[in-house]
Amino acid sequence: MPAAVRPVLVAALMLLVAACADAPAPVVAPPPAPKPPPVSMSPRLLEAASAYRGYLNRVQAISPAFADGGEVAQALRTGARYEPGQLVRGAIVYGAIAALQDRAFVSGLQAYGRDPAQRRQMAFELIRDPAYARGLPGAAGAAALAVAAMGGEGQRLYDQGKAVKQAAYDIQKSPWSRESVASRPERLAEAKAHANSMMLGDSAETQRLSEAARGLTPIALTPAEARFTTPSVSRALAIAALAALGEAGEANVDAVLGLTLEPNVAGCMTSARLNLYQCLAVARPHYEDVFCNGQHALMDTGRCLIRQAGLAEPVEARFVPDASSIARKMPTPKAPARRPARNR
Repeated sequence: MPAAVRPVLVAALMLLVAACADAPAPVVAPPPAPKPPPVSMSPRLLEAASAYRGYLNRVQAISPAFADGGEVAQALRTGARYEPGQLVRGAIVYGAIAALQDRAFVSGLQAYGRDPAQRRQMAFELIRDPAYARGLPGAAGAAALAVAAMGGEGQRLYDQGKAVKQAAYDIQKSPWSRESVASRPERLAEAKAHANSMMLGDSAETQRLSEAARGLTPIALTPAEARFTTPSVSRALAIAALAALGEAGEANVDAVLGLTLEPNVAGCMTSARLNLYQCLAVARPHYEDVFCNGQHALMDTGRCLIRQAGLAEPVEARFVPDASSIARKMPTPKAPARRPARNR
């Protein structure tokens, strides 16, 4: 290469290097943020909530306007047809579905759920200790919805029981209501058998609850404030959190179902059933069967659900006579007999 050309080439290379140095670096787009998994809830959980709702709907259909002993017997079968543990399980899952109606709660959890490692750690903590859910962002609002759902259904059951119990007094003017129930031992055995029979959910109700859990068809609820957070509310909140994280599906269903066990509430319902059996054991006329159904199968069970939600339990009015009515019923004291005067 001629010596005269070399300086020209060197200058050209230097200009090229300078031009490359001044050029902006190409913009590299960051990788897209991982999407959180969708809200998921195992069909077995949805079935539990559906069976629970089905029992409440069937009980609500009982008409207190009894016309004969056959209607009384059918109402008793409807009221007694539940297994305590299954009813508690369904109530907790239904409370979880209610908690998922709080979209701020769901969105906050899904933000955490973008990181698989963090998601798995949170799921572990929730299953290990359901009370962990109470410290999550938005937990207070979600818990208020769970309380409203569980407590509201309990109040509905209790009110239906009051109407049935009142019918026990209203129908006594009808001669048929004072007739003895036929096959009394058999109807007691049937009521006991219902305590071990599993309820089934309705497919349409199961689908509705599935859509509600995913936010497609929301459940309209007014948040309720409990006197204190019960274990059942914490468990419902934990299940809702797991569902929002995508960790309540079929892969984890056995662990999640473990969160639906609440022995204290199940014990309350078992006591209600024992009271029902004792009542039926001594009941003879039809109106007494109506009383047993209203008081023990419905009102007592509804009270357990209200207690499960942490709401104030209803107070049954009792007759307390006032002082004037007591005075009217008391016999007038007789004046002491006067002794005859002695002759002095």
